[in-house]
Amino acid sequence: MASARPRTYAEAREVSTTNFELAWWVFMRVSGLILVFLVFGHLWVNNILVDPADIDYAYVVNRLAQPGVRIYNTFLLFFAMLHGVNGLRYSIEDYTKRASRRFWYKVILYTVSAIIFVLGTMTLWAFTYEEMGAAVRAIGVTP
Repeated sequence: MASARPRTYAEAREVSTTNFELAWWVFMRVSGLILVFLVFGHLWVNNILVDPADIDYAYVVNRLAQPGVRIYNTFLLFFAMLHGVNGLRYSIEDYTKRASRRFWYKVILYTVSAIIFVLGTMTLWAFTYEEMGAAVRAIGVTP
């Protein structure tokens, strides 16, 4: 029978073997709350304030040209990636019995996650979306 997960900070403090694990326990609660506001803010702007039928490539280019939108999306990417990766880490710890497999699963998880985060951040910040549109059109895909 699996042990019950801690529900309060005091319970988490009792069962945590290190301060690192306790910090991740707290992070999951805080990031989950932050993600609720970030995701619903994103949905509000892109589905309520703007008619989804009006969203096209030009709309996305104009939105992502604004530094505030880029910062907002970077926070959304950061918290979603860390929250999801930590949840997957918990699952690996819970369901993988062999230590060697657990190690390699986590190496793969962290590597893939780092690549996705770097590519996502580069997509938001490294170039202008006019350049991206020109590149997409040059290969024959109409944005």
